[in-house]
Amino acid sequence: MRELTYLEAVKEAMSQEMRQNEDVFILGEDIGVYGGAFGVTRGMIEEFGPERIRNTPISEAAISGTAVGAALTGMRPILELQFSDFITIAMDNMVNQAAKIRYMYGGKGKVPMVLRTPSGSGTGAAAQHSQSLEAWMAHVPGLKVVQPSTAYDAKGLLKAAIDDDNPVIFYEHKLCYKTKSDVPEEQYSIPLGKADVKRQGTDVTIVATAIMVHKSLEAAAELEKEGIHVEVIDPRTLVPLDTETIIQSVKKTSRLIVVHEAVKRGGFGGEIASTIAESEAFDYLDAPIKRLGGKAVPIPYNPELEKAAIPTVDDIVAAVKETLNRL
Repeated sequence: MRELTYLEAVKEAMSQEMRQNEDVFILGEDIGVYGGAFGVTRGMIEEFGPERIRNTPISEAAISGTAVGAALTGMRPILELQFSDFITIAMDNMVNQAAKIRYMYGGKGKVPMVLRTPSGSGTGAAAQHSQSLEAWMAHVPGLKVVQPSTAYDAKGLLKAAIDDDNPVIFYEHKLCYKTKSDVPEEQYSIPLGKADVKRQGTDVTIVATAIMVHKSLEAAAELEKEGIHVEVIDPRTLVPLDTETIIQSVKKTSRLIVVHEAVKRGGFGGEIASTIAESEAFDYLDAPIKRLGGKAVPIPYNPELEKAAIPTVDDIVAAVKETLNRL
């Protein structure tokens, strides 16, 4: 099987969908000749033309409002926001319109749209272009929230998101764009709401999202040298959340650490922790649940401070050892 980067996998998923379904189109700032802020749509305007790769004004409110209207009239728009921070400008359309319309009209109206957006830190983009706000979106009934960590997952989950009749927020971590994995050339779909066990283990369960999946796997490989066997689970979608896979893993390992880049306070890790606390897995716990998340500060521009604001591989290793009382 061939290898693709995460970025290439996202582009291929969109291109394949657009070739087979004329209702699918992309809109966003600088997505045409320029190819998007991170180059995901580069070359697509040459194949699909400006009617289906639609450059927009610099207005996230206008982009999201256009997408909602297009979806209501039978299209399947994919809107790209250059940075996930800018979803704050699109909040009314996403939270009060896209998320509510199908419910308010008794299912007679549907909003099949995907909002794709790069998220997270690590590129020196500073406080207004580096946030991880997925917990905001997960809080809103009517929105589905997807956060793939690998190229294989990104392609399959994006197809599922485009085919879904509900609005989907599709987070693409900037540092994942250059990562590679085996990706089939043919179309395939990964169901929303199905987690993936990225590494089997017996001593402790780590549930991690986005770039923290890669850091957790690196930490697990380091801990393996000391005889500590870590199970790493990637939820892949926050809404719907595959609680069963997480519960069964915790029942096996008796320990849980949740790792995400977003600020720990109010982060999605609290939802995962409470899910275990309210389940039969709680009685299997041999140690308190531990959460690792970003510090409650804006992401700094300074590269060393930026690294210090979010969990590191060393932080994950230390958390595992503390949970196992091996410090």
